[in-house]
Amino acid sequence: MKAAPQAQLRLIDLQDLDSSLDRLAHRRRTLPELAEIERAEGRRSELRDAIVAAETEVGDLQREQKKAEQDVDQVRTRADRDQKRLDSGQVTSAKDLSSLQAEIESLQRRQSDLEEVVLEIMERTETAEARAAELRAEHASAQEELVGLTDRRDAAQREIDEETGTTTTARTAVAKDVPNDLLGLYEKLRTQFGGVGAAKLFRGACQGCHLALNTVDLNRIRAAAEDEVVRCEECRRILVRTPESGL
Repeated sequence: MKAAPQAQLRLIDLQDLDSSLDRLAHRRRTLPELAEIERAEGRRSELRDAIVAAETEVGDLQREQKKAEQDVDQVRTRADRDQKRLDSGQVTSAKDLSSLQAEIESLQRRQSDLEEVVLEIMERTETAEARAAELRAEHASAQEELVGLTDRRDAAQREIDEETGTTTTARTAVAKDVPNDLLGLYEKLRTQFGGVGAAKLFRGACQGCHLALNTVDLNRIRAAAEDEVVRCEECRRILVRTPESGL
């Protein structure tokens, strides 16, 4: 392939711009805010699930407390009824009086036990409500952190996109100076060799693979016409000759 030396030199400018675009794309993909956002979203999701579990526990305890309070009311009502029967004098049999007094005492003990259960449930409910409130506060904090991280990510991406746009415009202008066949070869090699399709020959070494050329290859390049497009025998990238090539 033939191309004017000046057009070949423009490949280096094009490669520099393409490498800049690759770095910008990599930087956009690997912004630290992206990993931080993923972590924050995970934490927020965990907190949301924990809040649901905590609020479910509170609801269960409230229903349990209501049921225990109803049991207390039932026992109290029955004890009050028996006490009124006892106080009314309607029961005259000694046996019936003894049985009624025993039942009242049993109901009072039962009421005391149930009231202890209610107090214990109330304490558990209070603890669960406090935990739910704490989780809601943590969730709000996580949401605030996520908003801040998102703003930082968006700002960084806007900066990268602006730089990408400027670099892309410059690349378009440089690409116009490269013949289509040479440009096509360069693009093909860029795809094959990790984004680098052309490299300088600098002091006898290829700057694409960073290997020194042997004497035979250097002599071949020295003998090539200025408009001959030469390739590195090691990495097959386009080698661009400059005054610093060491030829």
